Amino acid sequence: QVRLMESGGGSVQAGESLTLSCVASGSAIDYYAMGWFRQVSGYEREGVAVIYSPGGTPYYARDVKDRFTISRDDAKKTIYLQMNNLQPEDTAMYYCAADVDVRVGTFFFDGSWGQGTQVTVSS
Repeated sequence: QVRLMESGGGSVQAGESLTLSCVASGSAIDYYAMGWFRQVSGYEREGVAVIYSPGGTPYYARDVKDRFTISRDDAKKTIYLQMNNLQPEDTAMYYCAADVDVRVGTFFFDGSWGQGTQVTVSS
């Protein structure tokens, strides 16, 4: 089973940018859908962005669609989340996920998860 490790979180001011990375080990990711999720303490985890296959069209949550960009480098077994114009409501723990069978247009992941990286945005 693929193992995932996120990095790149931190504390920024509103309007600034961050790029998260997620490195996979234990397996190639070519056949995996790869996604980013976030969770605020006390709330359910929510999907942020997913890319279903190498070269596939990404799918975004409505409130990040024009600000965040997901990408993948399968040769490096790494996915990225470029986050621009961050806002305080983006503050959360961000998780990387991998699954082999995810319906396009959904965030229905039931596979491997990383430990998360914290993003904090101050106004």
